[in-house]
Amino acid sequence: MAQQIERNQDATVYVGNLDERCTETLVWELMLQAGPVVNVHLPKDRVTQSHQGYGFCEFMTEEDADYAIRIMNQIKLYGKPIRVNKATSDKKNLDVGATLFVGNLDPDVDEKMLYDVFSAFGVIVQTPKIARDAETGNFKGYGFVTYDNFDSSDAAIDAMNGQYLMNKEVNVSYAFKKDGKGERHGSQAERLLAAQAKKNAPASASMFGGPPGMGRPPMGMAGGRPPPPMNGLPSAVPYNSVPTTQGYRPPPPPPMGGK
Repeated sequence: MAQQIERNQDATVYVGNLDERCTETLVWELMLQAGPVVNVHLPKDRVTQSHQGYGFCEFMTEEDADYAIRIMNQIKLYGKPIRVNKATSDKKNLDVGATLFVGNLDPDVDEKMLYDVFSAFGVIVQTPKIARDAETGNFKGYGFVTYDNFDSSDAAIDAMNGQYLMNKEVNVSYAFKKDGKGERHGSQAERLLAAQAKKNAPASASMFGGPPGMGRPPMGMAGGRPPPPMNGLPSAVPYNSVPTTQGYRPPPPPPMGGK
């Protein structure tokens, strides 16, 4: 049994859309450009032992994680733009109510595709769910996406409702509440509660999406000529956009994933 280590969720980012050639060492070295890394984990398929295209990176501080989100999101590794978002399990975020129903899904759409498409509009706080029959596992044609704020969910509805995913035109709206007697999420009451909770939250929680220069140099301002790529990292990474003033070199990543 692998030792269970308590992860600092506030200092952890989700890293998605990873090429199959990416390794934990590679992600470790890339993320080190944002700050000291504590842990990198790419969940592996039990049968093939290959990673599943996503993982988690824990930094020393929440500030480093917020900085990584701002400078690493959409950087290309092996030609694929990676997605870097906050990996939060904060129950207060889950209770915001910014949950969307995505209907008329093509059978080829899976949870990963929903995440990759809808994370463009904001921080998704739990893995998107696609409805399947509990007994047969058959695809039901709809799913759910939950954001940490209503600005993101509103933007997703405006942009995606009526758009095509694979070969079908999807409909996107606020989901019905589980115990709401036919009421949908996104109500004025939920929005007022979310606004009040945000007002009471510590200032550091609002750093995501803040203007460049909030506590760190903005992207592309490392100064002078761009530094050469670090050894072992794919040349597709645009290092001229990643400040390298930290100067850290990573230790070998600790064994993870139950090896």
